[in-house]
Amino acid sequence: MKVKEFREKANTLKIPSQRTTHTMNSAAFLRTLRETLIAYSFDFGGLLAGFVLATQLNVFQLSQWAIAIYPAIVSAKGVIGGLLSGRLGTALHIGTVYPRFFGNTKSFYTLYAALTVITLATSVAMSLVSLVFGLLFWGITIADFFAILRVVIATMALGLFLTLVTVKVAFVTFQRGLDPDVVVYPIMSTTADIFITLCYVLVLNLIYLFDFGQHVISLIVLLHGVIILCILPRNIRDKEFLKTIRESLFTMILVAFIVNVTGTVLKRIGIVVEERKEIYTVYPALIDMVGDVGSVVGSTATTKLALGLLRPYLSAMKNHAMQILSAWTASVIMFVLLAVSSLLMNNILTPYRLIGLASVLLVTNLISVAAIVLVSFIVAIITFQRGLDPDNFVIPIESSLADSMTSVALLVGLILVE
Repeated sequence: MKVKEFREKANTLKIPSQRTTHTMNSAAFLRTLRETLIAYSFDFGGLLAGFVLATQLNVFQLSQWAIAIYPAIVSAKGVIGGLLSGRLGTALHIGTVYPRFFGNTKSFYTLYAALTVITLATSVAMSLVSLVFGLLFWGITIADFFAILRVVIATMALGLFLTLVTVKVAFVTFQRGLDPDVVVYPIMSTTADIFITLCYVLVLNLIYLFDFGQHVISLIVLLHGVIILCILPRNIRDKEFLKTIRESLFTMILVAFIVNVTGTVLKRIGIVVEERKEIYTVYPALIDMVGDVGSVVGSTATTKLALGLLRPYLSAMKNHAMQILSAWTASVIMFVLLAVSSLLMNNILTPYRLIGLASVLLVTNLISVAAIVLVSFIVAIITFQRGLDPDNFVIPIESSLADSMTSVALLVGLILVE
C-alpha cells in the first residue's frame, strides 16, 4: 500500500521515472553524438593536408629537419587555435565576450593581442627545443637553427590570419544556438591543419626553390616583430593580458617539448612505412580527431566547472560520462571512414588494404583516445582547483599531447598489425 501511495504521489509531483530519465539521457547522448559527428566531419579536411604532405615529400626531403618540424608546426597552430576557441567558448557562455567583432568587451581585444604575442614566443621556444632534439636525434647542426627559426616564425605568422576565422565561427555557432565548446575547435583545428600545411609548404618552397624567397621570409618575420612592438606598450600593464601570457607561456614551453617528441616519432613512422602515401594522407586527420575528442571532453568540462554544474574533483568524471562516450563513439566511426577515404584518395582501395588500414587505425584509436580523455579531464580539474583558468591549459596541453599520443599509438598499431 505504501508503495502504491508513493507512486501516486510521484506522479502527482511529476517526478521523472527511471524509464523517463533513461529516455532523457539517451536523447541527450544522441543529440551530443550528432553535434560531435557534425564537428568531426570537418576532420575529413585533414585528408587534404595529408595529401599535400604526401605529394610534397620531395620538398620535405631537402633538409633533415623539415619532416620532423611539420608536426610541431601543426601542433603549435592547433594549440593556439585551441586556446582561442576554448577561451571564447567559456566567455560567450558566461557573457564576458559578445558575439561580435566591433564594440566588443575589453577582454576580447586583450585576448587577441595576447595570442599574437604568444604566437611569436611559441615560435622561438619551439625552434630552440627543435635545435636540441635535432642535435640529438635528427642529425642537424647548429647552423640549421637560424633556418628553422625563420621557417617556424614565418609559417606561424601567416597562420595568424586564421584566428579571425576562428573568432567568426565561434560567434556564428553561438548565435545559432550551437555549443561553441563542441563545434568550434573541431572545425577550426582541421581548417588550421590545411591552412598551416599550405603555409609551411609555401615557406619551404620559397626558401629552397626561389632566389627571392629568403627576402620574402625575412619580410614576414620583420612584420610580425613590428606588430608585437605595437601591441606591447598598450597592454604591458594590463593584468588580464599579463595573466594570459604568463599562464599560456608555461603551457607553450611544455608544448614545445611535446611536439618535438611528435616530430621524432613521425621520422620513425616514416622509416617504417617508407613512402606509403595512405599513411601520410591520413596522419593529420588522425591527430586532429584525437585532439578533437580531447577538446570536446575538456571544453565541456571547463564550461561546466565555470557554471558550477560539475564538482572540481576527479571522481566527478562519472557525471561527465555522456560527453565522453559520445565523443569517443563518434571518433570510432570517423576513424573507419578516414581509412576508406585515404585509400580512395590514393586509388588503392581493396578489401585487403581496407581491413589492414582500418585495423591499424582502430588500435590507434583505442590507445590514444583513452589516454587523451583522461588527460583532458584531469588537466581541467587540477587547474580549476588551483585557481587557474582551465581554458589556458586544457586544449593547449591535450592537443599537443594528442599529437604525440596518436603518433606513438599509430606506430604501435603499425608494428602490431602489419
